[in-house]
Amino acid sequence: MAPGTTGLGMGFGDPEGHDRRARATGRLVRPRVAAAAACMVLGIGLIGGAVTGSWLTGEPGRPGAASGFAAAGAMWHSVPVDQLFPPTVDGRGAGPGGADRTWTRVAVAPDSGCAGAFDPLLRKVLAPVGCARLLRATYTDATQSYVTTVGLLFTKADASAMTSLATRYENEGLARRTDLVPRPYAAKGTVAAAFGDEQRAAWTVSVLTEAPVVVYAVSGWADGRAAGTPQAAADATKSGATTPVAQAGLGNEAQGLADRIGRGLRQTVKSATEEPS
Repeated sequence: MAPGTTGLGMGFGDPEGHDRRARATGRLVRPRVAAAAACMVLGIGLIGGAVTGSWLTGEPGRPGAASGFAAAGAMWHSVPVDQLFPPTVDGRGAGPGGADRTWTRVAVAPDSGCAGAFDPLLRKVLAPVGCARLLRATYTDATQSYVTTVGLLFTKADASAMTSLATRYENEGLARRTDLVPRPYAAKGTVAAAFGDEQRAAWTVSVLTEAPVVVYAVSGWADGRAAGTPQAAADATKSGATTPVAQAGLGNEAQGLADRIGRGLRQTVKSATEEPS
């Protein structure tokens, strides 16, 4: 593996691919036929150029959308970990009342695939899209009062399956169910060492439809206190929310980091699939 890539090992399945090349041949033609052939070649060239452009730009409903989708699914082994999970994340306006936040990465999870990363029920919900690779990193805020694990689940699904899962999450309110909270990653020797299942306070899950990726984040107090019943970030960040989780800003921690890591992934995908100038 090339230096600077994620360096994370293999998961449930390895990406497979192949490259096919075709070479066209031609022959001499008589003058009248040559003119007709030239027109045909010009027409084919225009059609071919249009198709190539759509593959490069990823316009919805065209071959490029599939190309961009596939490219996104391969990002886990070709993009440096510092690009997916920056050492420092700027959370301008991400805190309660629009306060600024700055998060520092304290650990990146070692290779473990998806085994043990989710509670059984959440694992069942995510099973239809499969697990190609799970990348996780844990961050802390500037005061080291909170810790948040951000995950990028690269699935084996196609666009239709991802849309189906996203629709299910929306229609059934799965993102707010307290029995479907992702597990945190606790790293020994860091401020997140005591960040276990009982410390899960707020969380968010976002199923992307433009890429085979599920983005999630789960936050808790850094001192290891049990959180009690966790609260979805969408509820904890509502105006007027008065729960301890909401008042502590833990919903903002989870939502803010998930938004920025997800935004960075989308930008990386866009840069990798946009048409060169």
